[in-house]
Amino acid sequence: MTPSRRCLLLLCLFYFVIPSFADNPEPTPLKRVVELALSHSAQAVQADAAQQRAFASYNEARNQYLPTLVVGSGLGKTVGYPLSLEGSAPSIINTTAQSALINSSLRDFIREAREEYRATIVQSKDQRDQVLQDAVLTYAELCKWDRLLSYLGEQYTRELKMEQLVNDRIQEGVDSPLARNQARLNTARVYLHISQAEGSIDVLKNRLSQMTGLPAASIVPDPDSIPALPEIKQEDNITSKALQVSPTIQFANLRSTALAFRARGEHRAMWPTVDFAAQYALLATFNNYQQFFQPHSFQQHNATIGVAIRFPFFSPTQRAHARAAEADAVHAKKDIEIATNQVSEQTLKLQRSVAQLAAAQEVADLEYQIAKSDVETTEVRKESGTATLHDEDNARTQVAERYSGLQDANFELQRARIELLRATGDLGSWVGLK
Repeated sequence: MTPSRRCLLLLCLFYFVIPSFADNPEPTPLKRVVELALSHSAQAVQADAAQQRAFASYNEARNQYLPTLVVGSGLGKTVGYPLSLEGSAPSIINTTAQSALINSSLRDFIREAREEYRATIVQSKDQRDQVLQDAVLTYAELCKWDRLLSYLGEQYTRELKMEQLVNDRIQEGVDSPLARNQARLNTARVYLHISQAEGSIDVLKNRLSQMTGLPAASIVPDPDSIPALPEIKQEDNITSKALQVSPTIQFANLRSTALAFRARGEHRAMWPTVDFAAQYALLATFNNYQQFFQPHSFQQHNATIGVAIRFPFFSPTQRAHARAAEADAVHAKKDIEIATNQVSEQTLKLQRSVAQLAAAQEVADLEYQIAKSDVETTEVRKESGTATLHDEDNARTQVAERYSGLQDANFELQRARIELLRATGDLGSWVGLK
């Protein structure tokens, strides 16, 4: 064995044999990854913040019926008649209170804010479902590459031995020097696949680390922690269920209702309004009030309480604003129809793709089984002298290619089923979340 081949063999043993005897980190189950992703990912935090903001906006609109109390002072030196300071008479203490009493427009704006808040709840749930789906798919793909890397490690060791065997046969004059290049090519191909697998594993672990906050090196996938996926029957009416639970349709409905309230509120802004208003002021004696009012009519303590009634009878700007809001409401109503059609089409495509990918997975599995049978047949033929060592090596290479194709087919079918679970609202329960 040449020094370079010996180094490659030792490297292979270092990466694929020695770690099997070392203390590996504890496997991280899928449910744990999902729970950490939902509590740590930036998308989930942003969704919660958007929901809190919408709730605050709803309270802002609703609390306009509660009095707003302001306590201040308007101290100042007066020369001549006591003029007002920012609309109020100079005073030591000035307290005002104001709130809405009768306002049809405000009631509709409050309803709009409430529907917007409900829409944000739905949108927040949809974003969390997206985080859940991303975490599950990333974990499943990591399991795929992990299995494939283990298989490639065994194949790489076998190809190194095959390459050394070919070198020995060339020295004995059994094979031609061209066989050495073919053996080296097979080894290089396997090493290329190993490099691709290791690169994909590093990227996927880094992605899961960003989602969960776990160190990438500590993430060890556990394929057994992935629950079995339910079978999908083509005769099942999955589209109807998806339409009922679709966050996209729910959001479009709530958004349409909110804009309808907005349009009606803009029209009702031309209706009369009644506001409650009250004010108390403690006037000072150094602002010359006694010089302009009779001494017996001046008093320091003053209060006013009542209502402010407004009749907005002409406002072209507000009418134009109301027509624009009405157009937005019509647009949002059509968005419901568009969202319904999109969800229906996407769900039907997913259901049909599951059937197609299941057929492709069966084909890949049969091809893999046939390739394994060819290896056994070639071994028997080699023992009987009707097949060569290279025939056996080619058969094993074919098995490796079929195995890789089977892993890809399994993952694509798994991806389609997971996406369909999300479309029907069953993804969380499938993972095991409450």
